[in-house]
Amino acid sequence: MMRDDAETSGAQGAGAPRPRVSVIGTGYLGATHAAAMAELGFDVVGVDTDPAKIEALSRGRVPFYEPGLEELIATHLESGRLRFTTDLAEAVAMSDIHFVCVGTPQQATSHAADLRFVESAVAGIARALSHDGIVVGKSTVPVGTAARLRELLGALAPAGIEAELIWNPEFLREGKAVDDTLHPDRVVIGGASDAAETAMREVYAAPIAEGAPFLTVGLETAELVKVSANAFLATKISFINAIAELCTAADADVNALADAIGLDGRIGRRFLDAGLGFGGGCLPKDIRALMHRAGELGAREVVGLMQKVDEINMSQRQRVVDLALQACGGSVLNARVGVLGAAFKPLTDDVRDSPALNVAAALHLRGAQVSVFDPAAGETARRTFPTLSFADGMRDTLPGADVVLLLTEWREFLDADPVELGALVRTRTIIDARTKLDVDRWTAAGWTVIGLGTGVHEPLRASVAALA
Repeated sequence: MMRDDAETSGAQGAGAPRPRVSVIGTGYLGATHAAAMAELGFDVVGVDTDPAKIEALSRGRVPFYEPGLEELIATHLESGRLRFTTDLAEAVAMSDIHFVCVGTPQQATSHAADLRFVESAVAGIARALSHDGIVVGKSTVPVGTAARLRELLGALAPAGIEAELIWNPEFLREGKAVDDTLHPDRVVIGGASDAAETAMREVYAAPIAEGAPFLTVGLETAELVKVSANAFLATKISFINAIAELCTAADADVNALADAIGLDGRIGRRFLDAGLGFGGGCLPKDIRALMHRAGELGAREVVGLMQKVDEINMSQRQRVVDLALQACGGSVLNARVGVLGAAFKPLTDDVRDSPALNVAAALHLRGAQVSVFDPAAGETARRTFPTLSFADGMRDTLPGADVVLLLTEWREFLDADPVELGALVRTRTIIDARTKLDVDRWTAAGWTVIGLGTGVHEPLRASVAALA
């Protein structure tokens, strides 16, 4: 099934052919996967329909922020194991395994996933096949999609060509995508024949050798694994945010509560941080697509659960807006608001469905003078919300502020000197919308710290007197 002229693989022994790899789509997932496959020793060609993106990647420039990715791409452009092209037919002709890594965004008029790009990618691969190959779906799709794509591949592949479609969901996290791809905590392969499973074991030989579990499942199960994982994480976040509301009403501390229940091995502490909620290009659209597909299949309990998770998540944004209004005496008209963070999470410049930008824009619409700073997402945020003001540094966004909002938990914000920042603002009030600040350190510096589910922490009187 593999090309005879391919480089040999140590995993299969001297003289055994090593598959060559194409990666269709070079966004967060595709660019990272292509670089990782090159790092694992394969010859890789990345394909995209966007000439500007391909030109940038071919020069070693990544058109988004992802720690470590640019360096990895540069290394393997130089090694010769990685290149990029807009020519899908050329890439398919030189490759044996074709990873489909294109986007599946939410449709403009419904919660359903837009599958045009993944369908186009599979159709393009099928028409371009010149020898037997394996098409590996990595994009997150609604259950049942892969079966239809398998039929499409069979209908469009040239006569005499054997082409198999399987599914291999991705589990990368933005900001940690390189490590997650090179060192996955599990590899899931769906719908593979014995030959395809053998090929995928070779592709992932290094992670398997490190101890990553290799799971073979049915095609439909593989489609559901990623979206179910995201749905569970989203549910966990919305659960602790619902409990945070109760903590506020009962004068309890959600952080201490999360620490206590997180020690239960059945629960765990990760993703139990109360705050502004989730955003980005995955969790929101994935739970909505799951909700839509579950409705089509008659799984009403899933629909109701995901709808409530989504509602709780979106309500967190209004809660932070309300806290800012209260901090400013009921109105933010002409108030100066310093916003720390624009990306939906730290270590990325992704502002898709960013709760931070949503809150900043909502306060701007209420007449506030909003100044935003983010260490990586400033330019992408400016393109998304050009009416907002963006500062070049944390200290540039705070002078004269009536209230400060911590909306993305970048390390440099958490490590900042509250005494130094206190000298810049008009009022030492900060809304910790990520429940990450060292409250004692900030109150000792004269700040009032307002948390979600942790209450209002007043400054220590002696410290206030010392700073006056």
